[in-house]
Amino acid sequence: MAQRRTSNGNRTVVEAASKLLADSYTLYLKTHNYHWNVTGPMFTTLHTMFETQYTELALAVDEIAERIRALGAMAPGSYTEFARLAAVKEARRVPKATEMIRDLVSDSETVAKTASALVEAAQKAGDEASADLGIRRIQAHEKNAWMLRSHLQ
Repeated sequence: MAQRRTSNGNRTVVEAASKLLADSYTLYLKTHNYHWNVTGPMFTTLHTMFETQYTELALAVDEIAERIRALGAMAPGSYTEFARLAAVKEARRVPKATEMIRDLVSDSETVAKTASALVEAAQKAGDEASADLGIRRIQAHEKNAWMLRSHLQ
C-alpha cells in the first residue's frame, strides 16, 4: 500500500500537475492554431495529425485538471495563469509547415519533461495515481514527438 501523502508532498504534486496542465493547454492551443493555419504540400497529412494531437490534448487537460481537484486544490484555468506556469510558449505567428513541426517536436519534448517532474514529485509523495498520470503523459508526448519528427526526414 502506498504511503499516505503529506500536505507538503501534496502541495508539491499539485504544483507539478499545475505546470503540466499549463504546458499541455498551451500546446493544445498552439497545435489547434497550426491545424487551422498549416499550408503547403503536407497540408492534408499535417492538418489531420494536428487534429488528432489537439483532440488528445483536450482530453488530457481535463484529466490533469480533475486530478488537481481530486488532490483538493483549485486547477489553474486562465491564460494569465497558464502563461506564468508554462515552459511551452504560445505561437506568436504562423510559421511554415516544417517550422510548425519542429516547434511541436520541441514542445512535446518539453511537456514530457514537465510530466517527468510530476512523476518524480508524485512518487516522493506516495501518490501513485498522479505518477501514473504523469507516465501516461510522457508516453503520449514521446509518441507525438516521434510522429512529428518522422515528417522531417
